[in-house]
Amino acid sequence: MKVNFTETVLRDANQSLIATRMPFSDFEGILETLDQAGYYSLECWGGATFDSCLRYLNEDPWERLRKIKAKVKNTKLQMLLRGQNILGYKHYPDDVVRKFIAHSVHNGMDIFRIFDALNDFRNIEVAVDETLKQGAHAQGCICYTTSPIHSLEKYAEMGKQLEELGVNSICIKDMAGIMGPQEAFDLIKALKESVKTPVFLHTHSTTGLGPVTYAKAVEAGCDGIDTAISSFSGGTSQPATESMQHALFQLGYETGLDVKVLKKINDFFKPLKSQYIATGLMDTYVLGTETDALVYQVPGGMLSNLIAQLKAQNAIDKLDEVLAETPKVRKDLGYPPLVTPMSQMVGVQAAANVLAGERYKNISKEVKSYLKGEYGQAPGVVDEELISKVLGDGKPISIRFADTLYPAFEKSKQEIGSLARNDEDVLSYIAFPQIAEKFFKDREEKESRTVSYTIIKKPEETR
Repeated sequence: MKVNFTETVLRDANQSLIATRMPFSDFEGILETLDQAGYYSLECWGGATFDSCLRYLNEDPWERLRKIKAKVKNTKLQMLLRGQNILGYKHYPDDVVRKFIAHSVHNGMDIFRIFDALNDFRNIEVAVDETLKQGAHAQGCICYTTSPIHSLEKYAEMGKQLEELGVNSICIKDMAGIMGPQEAFDLIKALKESVKTPVFLHTHSTTGLGPVTYAKAVEAGCDGIDTAISSFSGGTSQPATESMQHALFQLGYETGLDVKVLKKINDFFKPLKSQYIATGLMDTYVLGTETDALVYQVPGGMLSNLIAQLKAQNAIDKLDEVLAETPKVRKDLGYPPLVTPMSQMVGVQAAANVLAGERYKNISKEVKSYLKGEYGQAPGVVDEELISKVLGDGKPISIRFADTLYPAFEKSKQEIGSLARNDEDVLSYIAFPQIAEKFFKDREEKESRTVSYTIIKKPEETR
């Protein structure tokens, strides 16, 4: 049996360990080598990469994707898509979702891992449909969590629902690394008995369970796993690619990976890791094993961002209190899985509760939207007092929220005007209006300075 490996160093490992701050220039030189390793896919886009490119790295995320595709000729490129949220933190109209997927395929994307933070599959139907129409691979996700309302039977039923949507594969997404080996074995076994679709597993090393969880998942018939090259593995990232390859090979499984190429990849990233630690970009806190995550269920990307946010407010000493508050907020909100955007919403609200010294003194606009039903159906019962505080005597909406939204692409295209040079720019603007607009203006200013400099220099150069 072959076990497929998805390498995460360019997306989730980067997101989990350094809050998605790895510029293209830092990994450009290893792309062709990554393409020779024998990976099933290379996760390189989606998640927080889009936001970070525009907000922090001064990169066009679409250009980043095209540059990666130009060097990765053989390995499929993979992205993480938040269903109706696309890459943002709210629901977008169907025309925007379809346009985004179509342009992603056109620019080089092959596999779309599509999830909804609440496992409300009404919110991924359009994304799955458009992915299939574009001839790309649609991988439907089940966001894994534990709570009094989640069960093996419920997850198996979710697998059937995804298969009925027509997905090409199913991924169990364990965002916080809380899945134990027996849970993995039982869940993969139940899914393999319920569906014919290939089943993949994504987890993190946060709690230290990752490697043994993967081993038991493979034993149960798991078709593929997510790993990170060893210098960017462990902690809040994924288990190490080389270690899992070695272990599974010893157990008699085929991986298709070239260990000599893996060493070249790791040797490339080692000095980058040292550099990120030296500059403080990589906080060593996220490199350790944190078994408390079995209680607070905070995913790696959420934890690294939470640390950054508290540091910015000179409140890093409040981290333990915020982590303790997190599961309480989650319970109040009906036990949503802690995955983007729910992880950020719950984390920000937990931090607000702690820093204000009073629970729900300040409620974020995102949590208010969630309580109104704009993110979908909550998995469990939401605290009635909290609903009343936001809605009064009103009730959350029960229909798919996107059905209440008007088409937005053409309107946004007119809004941004000549600042947008193509449809990809319009989609960036829709996802992050203020950030994208600033990026476009800075781009024009930079190009204008370059032209002016060339004109001034030209006479001198012709002497």
